[in-house]
Amino acid sequence: MPETASFYCRMKNDIKTRYGSWGLVAGAAEGLGSAYSHALAENGMNLILVDLQKELLDSLASQLESSFRIRIKTIYIDLASGESVGTMMDAIIETDCRLMIYNAAFSLVQRFMKNDPAMLERYVQVNIKTPIQLVHAFCNFHIPEKDHRKGILLMSSLAGSWGTRLLGPYGASKAFNHILAESLYYELKDEGFDVLACIAGATATPGYMASLPYGDPEPGSAMHPATVVKAALRAIGRRPFVIPGIKNKLVYILMTRILPRRTSVKLMNHAVGNRYRAKL
Repeated sequence: MPETASFYCRMKNDIKTRYGSWGLVAGAAEGLGSAYSHALAENGMNLILVDLQKELLDSLASQLESSFRIRIKTIYIDLASGESVGTMMDAIIETDCRLMIYNAAFSLVQRFMKNDPAMLERYVQVNIKTPIQLVHAFCNFHIPEKDHRKGILLMSSLAGSWGTRLLGPYGASKAFNHILAESLYYELKDEGFDVLACIAGATATPGYMASLPYGDPEPGSAMHPATVVKAALRAIGRRPFVIPGIKNKLVYILMTRILPRRTSVKLMNHAVGNRYRAKL
């Protein structure tokens, strides 16, 4: 575990006290999902870990069980599958899980017309359909229970703040999750739900690092997953969305509140075009 992991046991927002003894992390095997799993485990929460990557998920589960003496249920399933929501809800109902984190996402950096119909369908299933159906089912299960807080955390991205070439389907799906979480924050807070969108910038996850062109200097400035998780878990229950990292906050303010949208979109497309010029 990285040094930044030690903050979890000192968080002002005691996750276990607020949301009970079980949490679900969808897309848990690596990157941000693994960081969320470590954070909740260090706070003493039992975990429902969901991912398609069995070997990585088994390794993570074994490590967390031995390090933190918690209970873990593993679900090996493709989140594009029509059965995924029902399978996760079975585990949520069985454990009375009151914290759901949807971290999974499908992402490719390529021209829109290089996506085949199966890729486009996967964007919709993993990034939009499964999370919205899971949130709906989760709320229906818990909505009569106003005496206990329930948490819903959806991962979004700065890429969802403007239209950018090579990232169209991904950015659009991340904008969907941002708007969904922000809407439900206000709609459901009086029903006992805390809903948060975490709008992450460049984060040093395996998927992001693999997408960078060879020799790109960006990895040094990408945020560590544990730092992103720290910001998200501190923000849930306090606001509808959070943007981890001072640099990312400043970029967001500049590009969405100060510059005209036409200018900010041109700047972002220029930056992405320069980085991924080989893909244009």
